[in-house]
Amino acid sequence: MNILVTGGAGYIGSVLVPRLLQAGHSVTVLDNFMFGQSSLADACGWDTFDVVRGDCRDRELVKKLMARADTVIPLAALVGAPMCKIDPLGAQTINQDAVEMVCELASREQRILMPVSNSGYGIGEKDKACTEDSPLRPLSLYGITKVNAETAVLQRENSLTFRLATVFGMSPRMRMDLLVNDFTYRAVHDRALLVFEGHFTRNYIHVQDVARAFLHALQNFESMRGRAYNVGLDDANLTKIQLCQVIQKHVPGFVYVEAPIGEDPDKRDYIVSNARLASTGFKPEWGLDRGIRELLKGYTILRNVRYGNV
Repeated sequence: MNILVTGGAGYIGSVLVPRLLQAGHSVTVLDNFMFGQSSLADACGWDTFDVVRGDCRDRELVKKLMARADTVIPLAALVGAPMCKIDPLGAQTINQDAVEMVCELASREQRILMPVSNSGYGIGEKDKACTEDSPLRPLSLYGITKVNAETAVLQRENSLTFRLATVFGMSPRMRMDLLVNDFTYRAVHDRALLVFEGHFTRNYIHVQDVARAFLHALQNFESMRGRAYNVGLDDANLTKIQLCQVIQKHVPGFVYVEAPIGEDPDKRDYIVSNARLASTGFKPEWGLDRGIRELLKGYTILRNVRYGNV
């Protein structure tokens, strides 16, 4: 296929794009390279790879690039509640408006596969897993824009969305500000962590398995289209304190303390069921322990907090 990936040089795209190329697809990436990253340098050796420096909100540019695409994967986004709070206009125009524009420009035959965040669930019901049919109650601007973008995508017949759990793991365009990545970095370099609202529960998924989910959907699109899919680890619906306990097994000198006062700016608190995606034959390959072992090796190399979004 000819695949257009907006934001393809980001944390997920820098893992996904090489996998798409290796699978035999032709890939065009549109990215503004706002972080000065060179994470797709190796992809330049592929004749089936093209890259365009530009803005995903540039209607004429996107229209031109979509004209030769069979599939569009809109990854471009301001990701995370803190980043969207810093730039609310960017959050609205990139996370939502640009995706609605892609839906408007797409022909009926073109496929759209879009990642959103399961942060749209907000605060779940106690001891009850959120499924794709659970009500969406986003708490942050990030969650709101992603939920609205997903609505636009799923109104088309030829689309599907992935509601991603909190992603972790090494990527050529690294983000150390994601929860597992952040806690593991602090365990390695600070040896101590102050945890705010440690009872908050989230689900987790490795970035390699996110890329695998996209490839799985491309191969099984006809049977999967028209629906949203939670993407996470069934054995990793963990509170922040439980996550610290898992990390501590790998970093024995790590000490964590739950703060008696103070708030987490990201109020998400829920458990998630990933049964719908599992029913299509998808199974994650990266567990939390394996991902933490990977991060420990990665953090032997990386010692710079510039690897983040904010």
